[in-house]
Amino acid sequence: MVQTEIFEQPAFEDYELIDSGNGRKLERFGHRILDRPDPQALWEPSSSESWERADLRFERESDRGGRWERPSRTVARPTEAQWPVTFGEARLLIRPTPFKHVGLFPEQASNWVWVADELGRMGERPRLLNLFGYTGAGSVLAAKAGARVTHVDASRTTLAWVRENLELSGLPADGIRIVLEDALRFVRREVRRGARYSGILIDPPHYGRGPKGERWRFEFDIQALIREASKLLAENSFLVLSTYAIGFSPLSLYGLLAELEGGRVRTGELALVETRGGRLLSCGFCARWQR
Repeated sequence: MVQTEIFEQPAFEDYELIDSGNGRKLERFGHRILDRPDPQALWEPSSSESWERADLRFERESDRGGRWERPSRTVARPTEAQWPVTFGEARLLIRPTPFKHVGLFPEQASNWVWVADELGRMGERPRLLNLFGYTGAGSVLAAKAGARVTHVDASRTTLAWVRENLELSGLPADGIRIVLEDALRFVRREVRRGARYSGILIDPPHYGRGPKGERWRFEFDIQALIREASKLLAENSFLVLSTYAIGFSPLSLYGLLAELEGGRVRTGELALVETRGGRLLSCGFCARWQR
């Protein structure tokens, strides 16, 4: 019988989920506190007073985004457009965007720790492929753990952010291989080249566009991506698939990865832990395959 798990956010000194409720979450990233929407927070907040500490509040204007505002009750003090946070050996830039995101998904920290442990058991300089790699937290941490990292994303803006995170973390500009490409197109090219990787991270959106207009739709394209990516896996290897705001369950992800030969699958939900009371906020689903 398949059992789902909860992959809780590990200790993260520069991040905390202070409170959540009424469709919002109150978070601390380094020295700044942000108030932004989260539809999973169906309950009442624990404390109304905590929310008065927010430096910035995100107000949604449409499905395409919104704006960040300074709450009128906030004590007047300058709020930077960006600032760094630290996790392990990585320093990562926080930058509030018009899409409510800030360049970091802290719930992924449980995967970062798990991946670092797996890489540490694989000998000298294992190869890691990070697809839909976003701003590169997972890539930077894997490089710090000694991996040879290939980071793939379809956004030039996001890849520029990756380079900033590399510099902040004390890695050279060529410390990882950065590729502007559609994920499925890149994987198929690597298969033709006979490439092999010890680990593959896949964190796709529900819908997206590649740099040449390629259309990505999770429900139609994920099976082909997993099938092709599996051809790149070395004998001793792992694959992590995570999703957010997608209408599929952990059991769906389990069934998808269970088709891969010779490995075992763990599946469940990624969750943030409130510092007061330990309440869990669901942040998406995850499946980890390894052999």
